[in-house]
Amino acid sequence: MKIVFVNRYFHPDQSATSRMVSNLAFMLAAEGYKVAALSGQGRRDGAPELSPVRECIQGVDVVRVPSTGFDRNHLLGRLVDDVLFHVLTAFRLALITRRGDICVVCTDPPLHSVSAAPAIALRGGRMVNWVMDLFPEVAIELGLVGRRGIATRVALALRDASLRAAALIVCPIGAMKDRLAAQGCDPARLAVVRHWSDENEIAPVARADNALRREWGFGDELVVGYSGNFGRAHDFTTLIDAAQALATARDIKFLLIGDGARRASVEAEVARRSLDNVIFKPLQPRDVLSQSMCAADVHVVSLLPKLESCIVPSKFYGVLAAGRPTLFIGDCRGEVARVADTAECGASIEIGDAPGLVEQILLLRDDVALREGMGHRARRLFMAEYRGCRGLSEWRSVIAMLTDGRDAAPASSGARPVS
Repeated sequence: MKIVFVNRYFHPDQSATSRMVSNLAFMLAAEGYKVAALSGQGRRDGAPELSPVRECIQGVDVVRVPSTGFDRNHLLGRLVDDVLFHVLTAFRLALITRRGDICVVCTDPPLHSVSAAPAIALRGGRMVNWVMDLFPEVAIELGLVGRRGIATRVALALRDASLRAAALIVCPIGAMKDRLAAQGCDPARLAVVRHWSDENEIAPVARADNALRREWGFGDELVVGYSGNFGRAHDFTTLIDAAQALATARDIKFLLIGDGARRASVEAEVARRSLDNVIFKPLQPRDVLSQSMCAADVHVVSLLPKLESCIVPSKFYGVLAAGRPTLFIGDCRGEVARVADTAECGASIEIGDAPGLVEQILLLRDDVALREGMGHRARRLFMAEYRGCRGLSEWRSVIAMLTDGRDAAPASSGARPVS
């Protein structure tokens, strides 16, 4: 028996889903499980080169299918790339899946379980649907598709059928599990495994020791950071409004790192307002991720309230790992807001409340002890609740559920080519 992870991106890509899936695959391989990964050759992190079609990384046999190379920040290019990936991965799954294999199908691209389920069933495998983003609900809530259109109803019907075909459905938060249960999914086949971050990948770095912070020209200023996907699910207007309100505060800078569908429009709006206190940087390589995350003294995380049960912003766990306070812009009763408030490692601001965000930024600038205390509590929470070892333990329980409690890890570790 082997475990096959299916996701559009895999290591060395540094996008959020790639880091999560890759980290779990590597940990399971180190435990002795036979692990394979099926992904695309393209990179989401901006790297121009294509990844090899076949290679072994840290004990994981990685198989990649071709990608179009189209700009995924545009809907048409993304759609064509999605369709190609659906077709090619279904074909590859039909080739590599064997009876009893566990195929963990992620939700990038959207509705991936729809095309994967028949191939896995044909070969006698068992599908685990790892629902990181809930589609087509996300597209519906963002207004990208009509709520009652024919295409939407067909997509929901096909998605729901694929969920019924899954041996298990893994959600990152309880709200998503509850939503799926309310929509008719069998509660006995729903599990919650919270996201995590790799403690070896992101760790606190002091200002004085941060070469990247110095390279980017930051000194004693308070740096407010945003790091990750510039996606449609996130609010940037509140952040830009706060930056404009603080434009004359020379001791406060805003550092926005990442890429995504809305980065160009965010940059254009910043330029239109002539905000020289906002600096943009691309996604950073893994070997400087700690320095990149810690270049900021406080991080902004955002999520549109209507998507609270559909998406969890995984960048929050990287902020905790970096030991930095979180200023969450979104539903003050949502998942990130609740965790940050309970642990006293951040504050929450409603979307549109730029004055409230400014107030929190000024408070953290002026009260160093408060800022550092929040950062220490963030790291302490991360070490207690959101490390990779906890994610590994919970996923081992998931695997045990599908193997009647038997440990699927062989006596000796090491990768073997998928067959």
